[in-house]
Amino acid sequence: MIDIFTTGGTIDKVYFDALSEYQIGATAVPDILSENNVFVAHRMTQLMRKDSLELTDADRAVIHDAVAACDADKILVTHGTDTMVQTARVLSDIAGKTIVLTGAMQPATLRNSDAEFNIGFALAATQTLPPGVYIAMNGEVFNPAKVHKDRSAHRFIHE
Repeated sequence: MIDIFTTGGTIDKVYFDALSEYQIGATAVPDILSENNVFVAHRMTQLMRKDSLELTDADRAVIHDAVAACDADKILVTHGTDTMVQTARVLSDIAGKTIVLTGAMQPATLRNSDAEFNIGFALAATQTLPPGVYIAMNGEVFNPAKVHKDRSAHRFIHE
């Protein structure tokens, strides 16, 4: 069983009308899994709907406590990319679990989004990596202690 916790971020942004900006909507993860015939046993919990730039230390504590308290030893967390590294570092004290964070540079609702690939890649990483905390983005697995997001390149970079 894999516990999937969603927190919002670009992956779940939706565009409501021509006069509005993107807003965080319901998580796209169930649709992504269903549309791609993913049948791995999982539970889904939407913890919050926030852009990662709006996450507070209290929000990170909620994420930490939910991951620490769940009975699964394999956890996938969807998260906005801007502060994903910070949250991953907060989770690093949780022992005995494989915790993988992923997100998207483009909303899942857009045709050119990396969301579907990243969810699939992270789901595979969650099932195969040893216990620890990881970031899985765009075909690479990163150690949160040795990575940063390069905003201008739209990717994560190993340090």
